Amino acid sequence: MRVLVTGGAGYIGSVVAARLIADGHEVVVVDDLSTGHADAVPPGAVFHEMSVAALDPVLGDWDIEAVVHFAAKSLVGESTTLPSAYWRNNVVGTIALLDSMRAHGVGRIVFSSSAATYGQQGDEPIREDAPARPSSPYGATKLAIDLALTDYARAYGLAATSLRYFNVAGAFETSDAGFYGERHDTETHLIPNALAAVAGSGGSLKLFGTDYPTPDGTCVRDYIHVIDLADAHVRALSAGEPGEHHVVNLGSGSGSSVREVLDAVERVTGTPVPVEEGPRRAGDPPVLVASNQKAADLLGWHPVLDLTTMVDDAWRFRNDRAGEPAEDGSDDLS
Repeated sequence: MRVLVTGGAGYIGSVVAARLIADGHEVVVVDDLSTGHADAVPPGAVFHEMSVAALDPVLGDWDIEAVVHFAAKSLVGESTTLPSAYWRNNVVGTIALLDSMRAHGVGRIVFSSSAATYGQQGDEPIREDAPARPSSPYGATKLAIDLALTDYARAYGLAATSLRYFNVAGAFETSDAGFYGERHDTETHLIPNALAAVAGSGGSLKLFGTDYPTPDGTCVRDYIHVIDLADAHVRALSAGEPGEHHVVNLGSGSGSSVREVLDAVERVTGTPVPVEEGPRRAGDPPVLVASNQKAADLLGWHPVLDLTTMVDDAWRFRNDRAGEPAEDGSDDLS
């Protein structure tokens, strides 16, 4: 297919764009570069630097058949202090995209949703029918688009799939097209922060809470390799039928504790992570783990790459990019 990837100069978007090209799809990338990187757009993709709110020319000129939509503001903390920016960019911009798709007869979309739509849950693993209780404007904007997609599918025959990720890690290396990974200047993800601490560029890693009701006292989170994530997006492009909207979790189904992640970093780098222990952060649940049964049933998808591989790939990418400035930002629940 000829696929439009919005936010295709960002971390996950660039990996998915590269994977689509490798699978023989024609890819057009749109990104305003507010958090993305022009050099992350994979070779072979057509690139337009522009907002998703102004996509009529691209959709018309390129005869787009499907959209994979990543473009969004994604800092959970920032969304609580700047909610207007998040509602305007994430919701108003996406509705403009959906209406442009209607105008140009583009009937298929895969949407980058988020585990942040669930908020805190009592049951683990979290299933797609769990009540949505977003605890941040960021999560609320993602939920708003999930709800809109249901209505657009019902009213206009859109084939839509929302993929709700938990914690994404790792990097994607190709033999001829480059190395794609996280490049954030406001880094809140555990794995890159732990690697920065080992490399001596991030100080000690702050470990928030060691007294949770978990096997080792630290929080348990669900991690997925960005390569497995990209595979799910490719599968989702052909999963839905017109008039259907599917919401699908992407995660490991098990989870790893903070200490297990730090052990993996030590195995990969050969260096213990310098840690500064502190009290729990308000609102941090002990466990957040996704059920991935629906992904298996609907997409035929199972995660393949383990935690050590995620850390190893992220470490190699960090060393490959050593000395380059970072410009991007993301948050704990992508």
